[in-house]
Order: sequence, then structure tokens, then C-alpha cells
Amino acid sequence: MIATTRSLQRKGLQPKTVERHPPSLIVAASVDWLYDLAMSNPESPAKRPLRRPLLAPDSLPELSSAIEGVDETVWVEVIRKMDEVYNDLLQYEVVLEQKNAALEDSQQFIESVLASMSDILIVCNRHGAIQEVNDSLCRFIGQDETVLRGQALCDLFADTASQQRARDFFSPARPATVQDCELLICGRDGSPLPVSLNCTPRLSGTGKLVGMVLTGRPVGELRRAYHALRQAHDDLKRTQQQLLQAEKMASLGRLVAGVAHELNNPISFVLGNVLALRRYTARLQTYLQAIHSDLCTRSTQLEDLRQELRIDRILADLPPLLDGMSEGAERTRDIVDGLKRFTAIDRSAAEPFNLAEVVARAVRWVARADPRNFRVTIDLPQELPVVGSSGQMQQVLMNLVQNARDACSSGESPSLEISAEQCDGMIRVHFADNGPGITPENLSRLFDPFFTTKPIGQGTGLGLSISYGIVERHGGRLEAANREEGGARFTLTLPLAKAEATRTLVHGPQS
Repeated sequence: MIATTRSLQRKGLQPKTVERHPPSLIVAASVDWLYDLAMSNPESPAKRPLRRPLLAPDSLPELSSAIEGVDETVWVEVIRKMDEVYNDLLQYEVVLEQKNAALEDSQQFIESVLASMSDILIVCNRHGAIQEVNDSLCRFIGQDETVLRGQALCDLFADTASQQRARDFFSPARPATVQDCELLICGRDGSPLPVSLNCTPRLSGTGKLVGMVLTGRPVGELRRAYHALRQAHDDLKRTQQQLLQAEKMASLGRLVAGVAHELNNPISFVLGNVLALRRYTARLQTYLQAIHSDLCTRSTQLEDLRQELRIDRILADLPPLLDGMSEGAERTRDIVDGLKRFTAIDRSAAEPFNLAEVVARAVRWVARADPRNFRVTIDLPQELPVVGSSGQMQQVLMNLVQNARDACSSGESPSLEISAEQCDGMIRVHFADNGPGITPENLSRLFDPFFTTKPIGQGTGLGLSISYGIVERHGGRLEAANREEGGARFTLTLPLAKAEATRTLVHGPQS
């Protein structure tokens, strides 16, 4: 093998490149080595150099005369060397077959990938001639792959502008960068069809530009997908609105008992006072008629009637009765106004309001709606000015208070502490209960729609999800965590109102 390698090197071949040359060349090198061996024998009768090449027909007699008188041991060495050459040839053949099989597998893999692509694929050289296409393009334009190969890329496009843009892809003045465009390609029936294309430079192993690769898909398909996505988004928004209203109605249902109690008290004041006024009115009418009649001609009779009808007491009771009616009517009006704010649907009507008042109102309503023992401690500043919808924020706060009440219901002394802190123009309101807390697996899913830890029939799984969206639309955050001492803590973070909004909240709008 060493002699064969030297012969190959003498022919200008390196050992690493032997496997790329045919066996005939290797055999020629071996015969050449045999010639050198014969000429180096001092007893060889050959007195003149042989003519090259040795494998020529007229060189055989010279080779025969050159090897006459060669010792037998030399022939044994020649046979051994020829066996080595033959073994090397077999190894080269095995390696060559393996590489051919790998090359065939690689080629089949590339062809299967190209055939499986749903997008259009076009491979061009640097002059704009098509070298390779996939089946998607052939089906799209109705032409065979063999017809397209060698054709100019610009011939695929339907209008002059698209053809010129395709030529610009290969312009030497244009940098070899990725380009996106929308061009018109001639379809199967010859009609122009819009296609979104991505043109990417194709480089050689040395980094030299050798062509371009174009991929794309019909724009009509993208537009249909976008339309379907937009339709799904609109449906999702409508569903969200319906869920918001459903949760709001569920919250209102929980408030019916408390609101009924609130309304019954002032209405009772009004009705009771009205009945008393009716009795007093009848007595006053009798007394006034007696004054103007002939029956009471003397002052003693008038005084007796005055005492009998208790006119003085009636006159003393009239101001408190009227005050009670006025107070009851005002309380009823306040409750109705609160309900209006709570059920407000207009999200765009953002106005400044005092968050501390909304917190107090939410706690009061939840407490009256649920008669169970539940101690709530509120430690808030008197003024917490924020901007947004007070009705929506009341829905969030009522949901947090109600959830804390439900979570602590199994404890001996359920309680909720509400505190606040201000930092960097934000207000953080903490709702800390002494319940069992939240398990780690539930903590990550707490704000997911339809997720609830309550028994079936006691929760919709939408309250915290909707509350999270409301707070997010107000520019804030709603977070949940477990307390080290036990229980859960919900933190509501909202941006504080600016100075102008604060003045509007305190003094009213300036005219």
C-alpha cells in the first residue's frame, strides 16, 4: 500500500483523495511501482528505459523483458503488494457504496420535505433562472416541474410591476438581504393571484452569493385566516361581556337581602309618618271647621275642642315627622344611586372617586347581605382618590370581601383586615383574612375563568377573573398570596388620581 501511495503521489494525487479516483488509476499506479522494482534490479536485462505508459499495448514486451531474471522472493513481494492493493480496492468500494447510500438518503429526505411543504418554494441562481421548485408551486400555477426549470423567475408573474420587482431581487446594486413583498403570480387559469413572498439570499460554502430562495403562500388564504381570527376575537369579546353581565347579576343576587333591608328601613319611616300625618290631618280639619262654624261661639268651647283633639301635640309632632320622611327619602335615593353606579355598563365614563368610600360601601353591603358573624377592620385614609368607574370597582371590592367571608366561614372567629399604603404614585389596598389560605396548585390558577374552589352551586368561577380584567383596565394589578401567619392576602394596586382629578373630587368641577 505504501508503494501504491507513492505511485499515486508521483501521479499528483494525495492519499486523502484516493477514494475519489477509480480503481483503474490505482491499478496503473501499482503496475508503475512494479516497473520501478524491475528497473532497480541490477541483474535485469533491461538496458533501456521503458516507454510510458506501462499499460499501453506495445509496452508489454518491454515489461516482460524487464522482469526476466527477477528473483522469486521479489515475485512473492509483488503478489503480497497486489493483495494489499486489492484489499484497499475493496475497502474503497465499501466506503463509496456507503457514501452513495447516504447521499441517496439525503436526496430522498430533501425531496420528501419539498413535497410536504404547503407553501410555495422557488430556488433560483444568481441570474434569476429557476433551478428547483416544489409541488405546491406546480399545483398553484398548473405547470410541470421540468417545464419550470431553467425558466426566468420574472416570467411567473402576471404584471409588469411584479416582474420588475422580481428582477430587482438579483440586481448587483441591491444588498443581499431578506426581502418581503406581495406580488401577482399567474394562476392555473391565467388569472393574477396575490402571493406573499419572502426572498432570502442563498450562499455557497465560502459565503458567496449563488442565488435566491423564495417562499410564500397565497394572500387569499392569509386574509381568510385573519378574518376567521377577527371573527373569533369578536365572539370572545361578546362572550366576555355576557360573562361580565352574568357575574354582575350574580353579585346583585347576593345583595338582594342587604338592599331590601336598606330600603325597608327608610320606607318604613316614610309609611309610618304618612299614617300619622293622615290621623293628624283629620283632627286638624275638624278643629279648623269648628273655628269657622257657629257651634263654637265661645272661647271655652274652642279650648275644650283643642284639648280633646290634642292640637298642641300634633303641632309638636309635625316637624319630626317631616324630618323623618325627608331622611328616609334621602337614604332611599342614596341606595338607588349606589345601585346605578354598581350596574353602570359604560366603561369609557371614567371619573374621579374616593376609593375609601367605595371600600366602606362594599363592606357594608356584603355584611348586610350575609348575616353570619364576620369582623372587618378597615384602616384606610379618608381620601384615596382614583380615576375610573366606581361601580366596577365596587364590584371588585365586593367580590374580594365576599370571597374572604366564604373562606373564613369554617373558622371560630372569622375576620378580615383591610389596609392601604401609597408608594410611587400607586395605592395598594391589602385584604388579609385568617382563613386556611390558598394551596400552591390553586394559587397559579386563581384568576383563570371558571376556576373555583367553592362547592358546586356556590360559585361561578368568574368573579376573580372578571375582577382581574376590571383592575387591569384601570391600569392596576390584582395579586394573591399566602400570609406567613396563615390566611390569604389579596392586594389591589391602582394608580392614584392626579392633582387636577383630586381637586375635582373634593371641590367639584370648575365652571
